[in-house]
Amino acid sequence: MIPRDSYEIIDTLIKQGRSFAIWRIPGEDRLHFRMQSAGSPCLLYDIKDLNERSGFVIAPFQVTAERPIVLIQPDCFEIPSESDWDFSREKNEFPSNEIEIPSESEEKERYAYHFSLFTSPLLKGSQDKLVLSRSKTIRKDPSFSPGKAFFAAVERYIRSYVYLCHTPETGTWMGGTPEILLSGEKGDWQTVALAGTQSLRDGKLPKSWDHKNWREQQLVASYIRRQLSTLGITPEEKGPYSARAGEVSHLKSDFFFSLPNPEKLGDVLQLLHPTPAVCGLPKEEAYHFIIENEGYDRSYYSGFIGWLDPKGKTDLYVNLRCMNILPQTFTLYAGGGLLAASQLEDEWQETEDKLDTMRRIVGNL
Repeated sequence: MIPRDSYEIIDTLIKQGRSFAIWRIPGEDRLHFRMQSAGSPCLLYDIKDLNERSGFVIAPFQVTAERPIVLIQPDCFEIPSESDWDFSREKNEFPSNEIEIPSESEEKERYAYHFSLFTSPLLKGSQDKLVLSRSKTIRKDPSFSPGKAFFAAVERYIRSYVYLCHTPETGTWMGGTPEILLSGEKGDWQTVALAGTQSLRDGKLPKSWDHKNWREQQLVASYIRRQLSTLGITPEEKGPYSARAGEVSHLKSDFFFSLPNPEKLGDVLQLLHPTPAVCGLPKEEAYHFIIENEGYDRSYYSGFIGWLDPKGKTDLYVNLRCMNILPQTFTLYAGGGLLAASQLEDEWQETEDKLDTMRRIVGNL
């Protein structure tokens, strides 16, 4: 375990604009650190361009010229100490302009408007599922330490992929996500179908799930089977079962399979992303509907993040339960899958519960 006196060093790396990532894989005690000290991260504009590449990937929901895939290609694999790194470099200074933060009633009114917009095609039957997300801005205490927040999240969310990363292109992001997009090495690979959400009951997993949640999970699982079948893959399945993720629980199915050509991981990622857990079905129609109607830029939320190495171990996760750490504020993100049977109050509360994953970290430091 990396010692906690690394807080200040991590914070300084962010202030200096270094490109780095630190993360902890679920079930492991070991922390991983990668930094690119020479040159700039590689910017990519097509998921397939990840073929034959390795590094730490930060991919957006929608790849654009303004929101590229960022690939950190590290040359430093341990957190530097003050004795072997120049921490005297001038730190970034930011203007202290006043930022207007919407009230909760304004946020809820905005969500209700988009909920109505999103449920219209569901009720008409032109879409099976649409994922409606939102962001929440919280004012940041000047003494906030991203490094300290990361270690707090590592301790709190042992079943989640917890990360903190920074590049000049993306800014600073932190999250604790439960959803594997693609993980494995050599011949053994895994992805998951994660959908349906319930609050924990006295800290315990729910004993039953309603039809809406089962249906939502089945849609995601069917999608993964179809996408893998285009590669000639018939996966071994485990689930669905209840799985804890931060402050909520989900229905989860695991898919295990072999890949004939791990060098072409970009092709596999192109098939999987975005999954119906963050987008909807039919996929292409849902994707374009979200971009045109959600009313804000998801940025790197609901994209994917993690270590890519076709010749070694790959661990890529869907970027959920995350936040963008800005100079004066945090922007937290959460969403939920809508079906024709979805109810406004239930879906609003689901996003509130998911926001708690990061909100409880920044509120307890």
